[in-house]
Amino acid sequence: MLVSGPSAADAGVLAPYALRCDHRSTPLGIDEPAPLLSWRLASGHRGDDPVAHRVRVALRPEDLDDGGSPLWDTGRVEDPEAVGVLCEGLRIAPRTRYFWQVQVWSGLAEAPTGARSWFETAFTDRSAWRAAWIAHDPRSMEVVDAPTEGVRALDSHGLAPCPRLRRAFTGGAVSRARLYVSARGLYEMRLNGERVGDAELAPGWTDYNHRVQYQTYDVTDLVRDGENVLGATLADGWWSGFVGFEPRRAGAHYGTAPELLAELHLTRADGTTEVIATDRSWRSHTGEIRHADLLMGECHDLRRTTPGWDLPAFDDSGWAPALVGEKTDHHLLVASVDEPVRATAALRPRSVTRVSPDTHIVDFGQNLNGRVRLSTGPLADGARVVVRHGETLDEKQRLYTANLRTAAATDTLIGDGRQDTVFEPRFTCHGFRYAEISGLPQLHENDVVAVALHSDTPWSGEFDCSDARIRRLHRCITWGQRSNFVSVPTDCPQRDERLGWLADAQVFLPTAALNADVAAFFTKWLRDVDDARTPDGGFTNVAPRLAGVADEGAPGWGDAGVIVPWHLYRTYDDPRFLSRALPSMRAWVDLIHRHNPSLIWQHRVGPHFSDWLAPGTPTPRDVVATAYFAHSARLTSLAAGVLGEDELSLSYGTLADSIRDAFVDRFVTADDSGVRIAGDTQTGCLLALAFGLLPEEHEAAVAHRLTELIEAAGCALQTGFLGVALAAPVLDAHGHAGLAHRLLQRTDPPSWLFPLLHGATTIWERWDGWTPESGFRAPSMNSFNHYALGSIGEWLYRGVAGLDQIQHSTGYRQLSIRPRPGPLAGAGARHESVRGTVAVRWERHGDTLDLYIEVPPGASAEVSVPTTDPASVRESGTEPQESRHIALVATAPGHADYRVASGSYHFTATHPPAAAPYAGAHEEDTP
Repeated sequence: MLVSGPSAADAGVLAPYALRCDHRSTPLGIDEPAPLLSWRLASGHRGDDPVAHRVRVALRPEDLDDGGSPLWDTGRVEDPEAVGVLCEGLRIAPRTRYFWQVQVWSGLAEAPTGARSWFETAFTDRSAWRAAWIAHDPRSMEVVDAPTEGVRALDSHGLAPCPRLRRAFTGGAVSRARLYVSARGLYEMRLNGERVGDAELAPGWTDYNHRVQYQTYDVTDLVRDGENVLGATLADGWWSGFVGFEPRRAGAHYGTAPELLAELHLTRADGTTEVIATDRSWRSHTGEIRHADLLMGECHDLRRTTPGWDLPAFDDSGWAPALVGEKTDHHLLVASVDEPVRATAALRPRSVTRVSPDTHIVDFGQNLNGRVRLSTGPLADGARVVVRHGETLDEKQRLYTANLRTAAATDTLIGDGRQDTVFEPRFTCHGFRYAEISGLPQLHENDVVAVALHSDTPWSGEFDCSDARIRRLHRCITWGQRSNFVSVPTDCPQRDERLGWLADAQVFLPTAALNADVAAFFTKWLRDVDDARTPDGGFTNVAPRLAGVADEGAPGWGDAGVIVPWHLYRTYDDPRFLSRALPSMRAWVDLIHRHNPSLIWQHRVGPHFSDWLAPGTPTPRDVVATAYFAHSARLTSLAAGVLGEDELSLSYGTLADSIRDAFVDRFVTADDSGVRIAGDTQTGCLLALAFGLLPEEHEAAVAHRLTELIEAAGCALQTGFLGVALAAPVLDAHGHAGLAHRLLQRTDPPSWLFPLLHGATTIWERWDGWTPESGFRAPSMNSFNHYALGSIGEWLYRGVAGLDQIQHSTGYRQLSIRPRPGPLAGAGARHESVRGTVAVRWERHGDTLDLYIEVPPGASAEVSVPTTDPASVRESGTEPQESRHIALVATAPGHADYRVASGSYHFTATHPPAAAPYAGAHEEDTP
């Protein structure tokens, strides 16, 4: 079945929907002084485009009505392209809820339509914080099986028990209660025994030396009369736990023990206020969580459970006073700008296999990032249940963990002989498809689920096609994205790494932004990228930067600091991505230029990963580097131009031209045999073509040489992380979409389909991470959940389905609809753009092709209908009075080109039948 869903035809008149503040729906607790208020548009009529809008902001909903008293009012603004406004001129007050309304006028109706939403601020002045950082006093840590008084209880990894902190206070009738909370480490808050919020692994990962995020929670309904108790459990997390793979600095990169900072603001019915802040009045102890670590796992000892610790009337006289930190560092506190990590899915086992009297292997059927939830009956006092995690099984069908390196990925439950238990870790996550559970003689499928965790980026895209293998490929790509977008875009979720590698993020971003709305997620991460910069302006290879780790950005890696903001601007039409990044973009290009006056990038190249993990002949490093130097200079010029910095734009544009000339002089040769790029590799050709580094007269020859290199490799790619993202788009752009389809359909390694045919449910790090002939590749670097090679997802949307925007368009204002059917019988894609729904679906029926498209209000589209007979093309829905909305622009062999206004259209055309469908085309998409 191809993509389906609600159509614009259901919407009726032009209307705004999906209102957002800074790319989030109803954000609770922002500190942006001039937030962006935006909306999408839908209509059931062609050409029903906006001609004007009005936005009002008020403290009360009724003040948004006509005759009300709004705080801020744009008045009617004649701007047919706008789908958002910056609240410039509105003085944002702290800890205040604002209601807002947008009204939109259509050219087809006199009266406007509107929609309403709200946002709420947090601390707009960081000096207003009253709370102190508090922690558990290690001197009061209880002793476990240690004969000497005062010995701190540590597990085999050197990890300490998770601290608990509590504070009792008097409640009463409150009209409003807000909890503002952060941690150095991880936190889970409770109020009167109830968990506060649904954020996981909060407050998220930043470089704590530069920024510490906090979250805001509405806890009004949790406050009761009389005594109340606010409680917190802390864990090491990224602050003081194990992070990365550097053996000389395996953990404690930022601190040595977790700390809490929180303020509960109460507004009582009589208007009085009270603030409950972290200070010396809090009490601390430890409980049943004996350790929790992102890499090593989590241990719960039920013998150390303290029932009622987070409820009133609990006796905490045996608890110690909290340790108050000497530094407040309130100037580092920032409100979260993205959605938190959440538990988004629960997967039942595909199978449970008993492999020994008390050990079972559970297959959840999907590689993911998350944890296991396990239900058990009473466990004997001291009895242990151990849950180990792995991505795959070895040749003996036992858990394979060699590729986890030093990550133990092990969760442990210790029984107390008394109670049934639901064991679910709270401060760790693992990359796994399989779990080995030992310590239980019996285990049933209903006893266990896998809980998926990832940053809750709203899903905004769909892709479908007639080939079940390609559908599965897209599913693998989306699960890889879910698994690795965990506060930062990581490389892998399973081993002792899980770092925010810049190159992985930049090559995958075009795919990620089609799958999901990642604007807020990357807003946060770009701040991490900026925080990580070196003193001389260089970007790094990973962000957040680990304390004490020297990291000079490599070509293609550091360049992400330029490429990512540019792509986000084009996708979300928000120039703030550029204005925030332009100083660092310039500093990066200037740094390279300063150390490479010859314009060939050979110095200050960091570790120079080149085209990482390319299976073929290595591309010369200076070819890769200089190509990216030119690309970054060009994008910096474009960014400056968007922002009206014309002199800067000219300067960097001239530099980009000069680098291009140097690239041609040094690396391009042309003779009777053709045009060659130094090294004569696929990636060299791809970089030169993708980044516009060739004289126009050489482009066709280099594109032809690229096809020769692919054919010479057996119709296979010989590219790594950098080259693979460019392969299908570049081939397609130069008239070789058929070859791109052949690469997509290939089933031997290197190929996208080979892993799927051998059970993959996410994208692998290596093309050949496992083969029948050789088994597993070296475990030192062999992830089975690594999204970089999944960058083909971009072409599934833009190429196979044909959903794209023209080169100079932003925010999908000017669409390009150009399907490349290849051997498929049909395909479709749908994307919730910043303007509204963009959708394409095409199907072959015999020698007829049907093409359905949906263009959001305020946008237009260039439509290229594939056909062997341009005269056969018809648009079935056009009435005579609507002819102004569609125009035939050109015909050529293989296609007929139209320009259409907003609305829904159905084209039919003569087209050759599809190749015989893959035998599994109607099988279940799950592997």
